Amino acid sequence: MITSIRPASLEDVLAIVEIEKKTNQMPWSKAQFLSSMEVGHYSAVMHEENEILGFAIYSPIIPESHLLNIAIDPVHQGKGLGDKLLQQIILQNKTIGVKVISLEVRVSNLPAINLYEKSFNYRYIRTRWILLVRIFTW
Repeated sequence: MITSIRPASLEDVLAIVEIEKKTNQMPWSKAQFLSSMEVGHYSAVMHEENEILGFAIYSPIIPESHLLNIAIDPVHQGKGLGDKLLQQIILQNKTIGVKVISLEVRVSNLPAINLYEKSFNYRYIRTRWILLVRIFTW
C-alpha cells in the first residue's frame, strides 16, 4: 500500500466526515469541519490514490500546538497508518517551531492511547474521563 499525506481540501470534507462518524462516539459535524478550515486550522489527509484513509486537524500557536482530531478509517486500522500520520503531523509542527503538541483523548480509547505512547516523548495527566497528552517534538 503506497500512501501519501497532503493538506486537506474542501473536496475532502465528505470523506473526512464519514471516517469521523465511524471512529468517534461524538463525531464532529460537516459544519464543524468546514468551520475548522475557515478559521485556519491546519488539516491533512492520508490517501491512497483517490481514497481518503485518514485525517488530522491541528491548531499551532507557536511554541505549542493542539491536535484537535485525528482518525484512520476502521477498514485501514492496524496497518501502522495512524502512526505514520501522527509522525507526519509531529514533523510538520516541529518544522514551524512547535515544541509541544497537546491533545485530549478519552481514557476508554485504548487504540488512540497506544498510538500516542508510540510517538516520541510524551507525558499524560489522567483525569476521570480524559487523558491530557503532551507530545514533545524535540
